[in-house]
Amino acid sequence: MTRLFVPIDSTALSLDAEEVAEALALALKRQGAKAEIVRNGSRGLFWLEPLIEVETPAGRVGYGPVTPDDVPGLLAAGLLEGGEHKLRLGLVEEIPWLKRQQRLTFARCGIIDPLSLEDYEAHGGYRGLAKALTLEPAAIVDTVTASGLRGRGGAGFPTGIKWKTVLGAQADQKYIVCNADEGDSGTFADRMLLEGDPYGLIEGMTIAGLAVGATRGFVYIRSEYPHAFRTFKRAVANARDEGRLGTKILGSDFSFDIEVRLGAGAYICGEETSLLESLEGKRGVIRFKPPLPALQGLFGKPTVVNNLVTLSTVPFILAEGAEAYRDFGMGRSRGTLPVQLAGNVKRGGLVELAFGVTLDTLINDFGGGTASGRPLRAVQIGGPLGAYFPASLLDLPMDYEALAAKRGMLGHGGMVLFDDGVDLARQARFAMEFCAVESCGKCTPCRIGSTRGVEIMDRIIAGRDVEAQTALLRDLCEVMTDGSLCALGGLTPLPVLSALEHFPEDFKRPVAAAAE
Repeated sequence: MTRLFVPIDSTALSLDAEEVAEALALALKRQGAKAEIVRNGSRGLFWLEPLIEVETPAGRVGYGPVTPDDVPGLLAAGLLEGGEHKLRLGLVEEIPWLKRQQRLTFARCGIIDPLSLEDYEAHGGYRGLAKALTLEPAAIVDTVTASGLRGRGGAGFPTGIKWKTVLGAQADQKYIVCNADEGDSGTFADRMLLEGDPYGLIEGMTIAGLAVGATRGFVYIRSEYPHAFRTFKRAVANARDEGRLGTKILGSDFSFDIEVRLGAGAYICGEETSLLESLEGKRGVIRFKPPLPALQGLFGKPTVVNNLVTLSTVPFILAEGAEAYRDFGMGRSRGTLPVQLAGNVKRGGLVELAFGVTLDTLINDFGGGTASGRPLRAVQIGGPLGAYFPASLLDLPMDYEALAAKRGMLGHGGMVLFDDGVDLARQARFAMEFCAVESCGKCTPCRIGSTRGVEIMDRIIAGRDVEAQTALLRDLCEVMTDGSLCALGGLTPLPVLSALEHFPEDFKRPVAAAAE
């Protein structure tokens, strides 16, 4: 029977993928055609969604973007055989945008039925856990350490070192916590995995539990991701029913189970200690460190807190070996990075490549430049608290250290593009306002500093005593950087200072111009 693939990812659904699937099912029924519609995740080529694929002897042929009205014409053109049509894209694997990528963590995303365990295993799933079950916990930790994997949530802390700390801690209970509170602007990697390859996360968390001696895991998902939440909960139930979670996993003596929680939508809950507070049923307020969560985390027990992409990468490392992963990348940034192209970009979506690719390659070769067609003026990397870089720095490689050297950060790999219509002074104000709104309120530099920062930016934008206010803004940024308890207040100055450094002309606002 011919198999057709229609994505059920949130992005595709927002572009009428459900209506396309319904139209296709109805038309196939009328024709009496023997064809099965598989609802897959997205491959991340968002400008082509809904991207329909048909399985042919030569491979999967794609058509997109498809609307419900296109369905009759596609079937008349021989869709089931991969026939010619104006929307035909050829073999999907041969689309240059996809072919040039190095997909390790996202290898199955958009290819499999996300809720089919059979499909998951047919594409290499559970090979990593099978290997891990043959190893001692310390050997699993050593493998992850040797791979060079660092936390993909933003901090970039070596995953193996965190796991080793938890492994060495003595306690009657340990936990694995997955941070899926993806709140950075322009990011969607976590959501894509939850909706496109949920068993990869389940397998990664199970391996983590085996490595450190944890028997329970929690996944904290952002409230703005209801579809991802439902999909992942169904995947957890399926895995439990099939003996992939619970007692004696894969016939071993190891037991591990996962509980799925929905956050309330507070950005601060992406910070690991606030997330733990929220999981415990409290208000999401940060904790003082030390003690580290690795020693006293969830409910006071040793806890591994990792980002979703980090945990989903672990199965590949165990299945293929540490070297297979470490061979990708540059310097201390090993492996691959899923970059999310968003904002004013012609071809938005997800690109997974080894560390070291330049901004120019990502923005112009993959992204195709700005959607407006106007010159690129700035790109913000690392979410709402990331630095703004000018077009003159597009030769910068995507690498933790290279970005830090330019007073930026990689964050969760999100890139938001702006054309020459952007006002960087107003973007700097947005950073302060964002912090004021999202601050948990525990420390003064963040809570009060961000509010004063908004007021200063308003005076600058209005052209009131700009030179003195700019000096005051720099002083305030220094206090917030040095005095804030967590990254929210500590990193808010990053976009503000980068805007001042790279776009000083936007801060020179004569009163007459501001009054217009």
